[in-house]
Amino acid sequence: MPNELEPGAQDDGAALLPLTRLFELSARSLHSAGHSHGLYPAQWSALRYLASADPGACTSSALARFQQLAVGPVTRTVRTLIEKGLVRKAGMGLHHRSDRLELTEQGVSLLEQDPLRAIDAVLRGLGDEDAKLLAGALGRIMLAMQLVPPLDTDGAVDFDATFSIVPDSDGGPAS
Repeated sequence: MPNELEPGAQDDGAALLPLTRLFELSARSLHSAGHSHGLYPAQWSALRYLASADPGACTSSALARFQQLAVGPVTRTVRTLIEKGLVRKAGMGLHHRSDRLELTEQGVSLLEQDPLRAIDAVLRGLGDEDAKLLAGALGRIMLAMQLVPPLDTDGAVDFDATFSIVPDSDGGPAS
């Protein structure tokens, strides 16, 4: 009996619908998990970014570019994180009109409770071949949805280019 979640298991492509639904359910579950510890998913994303980005790229505008969002909503997210005591201004950024941001001890501590840690544990348990297939599939999905991360030569998400944020001369991430 063919695996009904395996693409191409049936000639008419009907197997794609359950896989698409599974992907949607996974995405919704991931989004729902981001509503924890009094934070919203965008706030968790901002904390993760500030924890991993080069210090020169820790500004609201660089975060907005990374998240592919407008600066206004990201600035409000940052303001809320500052009010919650999770982020603080840490002097001037590379651009004269930007404030460099950093996590507070409370922000660093809260990241230990990051809801993505459970997903990270599962993904770390994947074999190399499964991880490569998943990265390729997710890269193609993001490309189809026009959320285009840098891709490597195999068409998979280039994690080094995507998550190693180094600022360019104007204080934003290098292109």
